[in-house]
Amino acid sequence: MKKQTEIEQSFPVAIITGASRGIGRELAIGLAQDGYNLVMIARSGSALKSVLNEIEGLSPTKTAQHTIHSVDVSDDKLINEVVTDTKERFGKINLLINNAGVYTPGTLDIPVRSFEQMVNVNLKGPFTLMKAVIPIMKEQKSGHVINIASRAGTIGFAGDGAYGASKFGLVGLNESLYRELAASGISLTAICPSWVKTEMAEGAPIDESEMIQPNDILKTVRWLLSLSPSVRVRELTLECRNNVF
Repeated sequence: MKKQTEIEQSFPVAIITGASRGIGRELAIGLAQDGYNLVMIARSGSALKSVLNEIEGLSPTKTAQHTIHSVDVSDDKLINEVVTDTKERFGKINLLINNAGVYTPGTLDIPVRSFEQMVNVNLKGPFTLMKAVIPIMKEQKSGHVINIASRAGTIGFAGDGAYGASKFGLVGLNESLYRELAASGISLTAICPSWVKTEMAEGAPIDESEMIQPNDILKTVRWLLSLSPSVRVRELTLECRNNVF
């Protein structure tokens, strides 16, 4: 066990929410290939297990270690337990990617319960994770938080006001923490993509071939992580080529 712990602790540690599909799955597989210990969170345990099996099939023996947690990010008690477990096991947290999200179209025409669900997952979830993880990063004097927001978090779109409100909240929270923590060794970046080719984008008004690919988000994350510690990037907007506005 001691030997395994030494191996685990020699790799950087990343927590990824919404890791079972879409952008989260792409990020998990890519960061595993880059040598991260992964802590993957999503609601579907079976889907997480499938991603874990795929990652383990790619990884050589005696490399980074990975854990999965079937947890709803809106459950603050369980999220805090996951963060505590991660700190106890690995001794550090280098990267947090708040990617989990839900989408219901509509503004005032949707049920209050649907609005609450989007706020709970898209805003409360990242808030809870950052509240738990950032104190650990402060102790380390280093760390990077990446919030996968949305173009709808920077521009209000007719017919998507409820979702936009949850993402505007996330972008605002990211910006406040970015300014609070800029000199502390901790980076915060909001990535705001337009339509990404995932299940959430089904029914979008553009063809799938014109959408941002999940791998483009992975490339963006890798670029952010490649920058020198003296650089801070608060927000990045990614737009589809034929849907720029």
